[in-house]
Amino acid sequence: MLSGTSLRENIAPSGAEAQLHDLRATLASHQAPVLGHSLGQMASTFLPFFGLIAAMYALVDISPWLSLALAIPAAGLIVRIFIIQHDCGHGAFFRSKAANEWLGRFCSLFTMTPYANWRRQHANHHAMWNNLDRRSSGADIYSTCLTVAEYQALSPRQRWGHRAVRHPLIAQVLLPPLVFLFLYRIPFDTPSAWRRERASVFLTDLGLAALFTGLVLLLGAGPVALVQLPTIMIAAILGVWLFSVQHRFETVLWLRQKDWTATSAALFGSSHLRLPRVLQWFSGNIGFHHIHHLLPRVPNYRLEACHNACAALVPGTPSLTLGQALQAPAYALWDEAKERLVRFSEVRTCTG
Repeated sequence: MLSGTSLRENIAPSGAEAQLHDLRATLASHQAPVLGHSLGQMASTFLPFFGLIAAMYALVDISPWLSLALAIPAAGLIVRIFIIQHDCGHGAFFRSKAANEWLGRFCSLFTMTPYANWRRQHANHHAMWNNLDRRSSGADIYSTCLTVAEYQALSPRQRWGHRAVRHPLIAQVLLPPLVFLFLYRIPFDTPSAWRRERASVFLTDLGLAALFTGLVLLLGAGPVALVQLPTIMIAAILGVWLFSVQHRFETVLWLRQKDWTATSAALFGSSHLRLPRVLQWFSGNIGFHHIHHLLPRVPNYRLEACHNACAALVPGTPSLTLGQALQAPAYALWDEAKERLVRFSEVRTCTG
């Protein structure tokens, strides 16, 4: 068992890292999907989702406000559908590759997220998260960051722009709907050689166009807009917040390449977000995000059991309450001296 007295001790590349490597083998039995559980999760997600959407359309002319209120649980179910799509992208929801592929594509019509294109981007995230020497180019503002020294080296205008984009009202409220409604409609950062991934964007757009055209012809443009837009916008805000707080919070650990390993980055560079049971259900257990990064092929419905087995072996992994998670977006810069994320207000900068 690791001592858990400090993160640096836990990731020492000696006996502790060997124990962390052995932990993967110990927990590997949780990776196998269970067909009955997967089918049950599909039923418990899609059936209430379709029921809520139907109820929203039925209520939109009777009581638009009541219809809008139902957008909140419907949006929560879209987040849960996204987790199923996410599991399919990792090959974790079914044993069959084809079944994962087809279900993932089906989910994309409700999440508005092109399946193959997003899967490739997400694989890149898993390969380099919390590695200071392999950070993304900047398109992903939710799981990357600047160091304090890098931020201080920016010009005043650049610092203002960096802070403005990451202000909670912009990063957590305004940008997420724009990403899902518009940015995912184009292969914005996909090289031309990635033909399959680029095709997935356009095929998803074609499917969405067919779906919404049919709804508009059947029900009218007004009702479709009043039902679909609030639902996907709320889902985007919830989903992006959920993703960001699992990677950027005060006690997260970032490392240079020489110290970075996938195992230590999983356990100390991702959070265990302790949500109330109902929110844990809507979020598909993805709050056990350290376990997901440790073993990406564990189905979401087995993450909690895997976490319980892991907690006794590796104490000291980062854990967030809901209250702490709501404050997490304020932490935006990695302080290499203090080995923690800090707020912009904690950093001194020159005015010239």
